[in-house]
Amino acid sequence: MRTFGWLISALFIFMVFPFQGCTQNSPQLVEYDEVVTGAQQLHAYLPLLKGKQVALVANQASLVGETHLADTLLSSGILLKKIFCPEHGFRGTADAGELVNDSIDPVTGIPLVSLYGIHKKPTPEDLSGIDVVVFDLQDVGVRYYTYVSTAAFVLEACAENGIAMVLLDRPNPNGYLIDGPVLEVPYRSFVGMHTVPIAYGMTIGEYIRMVLGEKWINPSETANLVVIPLKQYNHQLIVKLKLKPSPNLPTWQSVYLYPSLCLFEGTDVSVARGTAFPFEAYGAPWFSLGSFSFTPKSIQGMSTHPKFEEQVCYGQNLKGFAENYQHNPIELNLTWLITAYQVSPDKANFFNNYFDKLAGSDQLRNDIIAGKNENEIRESWKMNLDNFKVIREKYLLYP
Repeated sequence: MRTFGWLISALFIFMVFPFQGCTQNSPQLVEYDEVVTGAQQLHAYLPLLKGKQVALVANQASLVGETHLADTLLSSGILLKKIFCPEHGFRGTADAGELVNDSIDPVTGIPLVSLYGIHKKPTPEDLSGIDVVVFDLQDVGVRYYTYVSTAAFVLEACAENGIAMVLLDRPNPNGYLIDGPVLEVPYRSFVGMHTVPIAYGMTIGEYIRMVLGEKWINPSETANLVVIPLKQYNHQLIVKLKLKPSPNLPTWQSVYLYPSLCLFEGTDVSVARGTAFPFEAYGAPWFSLGSFSFTPKSIQGMSTHPKFEEQVCYGQNLKGFAENYQHNPIELNLTWLITAYQVSPDKANFFNNYFDKLAGSDQLRNDIIAGKNENEIRESWKMNLDNFKVIREKYLLYP
């Protein structure tokens, strides 16, 4: 087995410099460049890669300054042999759920292997001849955002094939938020693989340490994981991402609203896909509340045939809500979802088959149908959420 054991302990000894003025009840909005990412710390991981056959898991947001990580590795003399790309593709141009095919990267000429569709986990053939896999994806801290699932599959494949995985950590823009129902095992899917809440308040580096430590992969005992940690990051920051992490999260406001609004993807309500402001608004042609309207259209690279295409949708613009972040409760907003169900003219078809996968069980749907209020619904997930917080504490790298 190829190991970096002599460096692992040293790499986890680091200093974090918390931002001043950040309180438990008031997250602080900061620019992305105020945080030092794992990818920027070349001195910490290039020695692990020298003379090795390297594969990379990355997308358009995997930058070192203004340069893509793939180009940085190549210019540093690293033998980059293969690039794996997640949902949305290597250049980030595929819509959510869109098939991503294997191809050749036109910039580097390196083979691209999709980790989406039916091929979510690298095969032994994919990893043949590879010594190290470098993982660098920008997560948003939400269970149904699939990059943590990709990270778990890659770590498991590396463990099975005796290959080391070096994860370059990036900030969680929703790292202050820990809320929502904890997934129940019968509802596992690619949009929720582990028993965590909807918003888990961990960076992707912390999360994958939890996956390993809780033995959520097999064989966990043979996994060789190195996390290159962030500097100048803490969990009370709302980090404005430098590049959109995926096509339909183009602004910090959409990323902020995503944990709550994505549940609408399992309903008869649009989250403004097919507009210039996806995940900043919600509505439907039948919606009777709110003074805002939008008309979804097909947009190449963002939304192909979005829900309610070419139909006027009525609802709410939530950009202002996001910008009021300092005064908002630090929790998922259920009011929008509950109210939409209550005013729906066709309650029997309000929820679709996707909703329970997003929620992680059927309880949230059943509670809304039963007419329970927000406090009653929150109480139903409190015990499991508290138990998760105890587990989470064991794997945190940042205050």
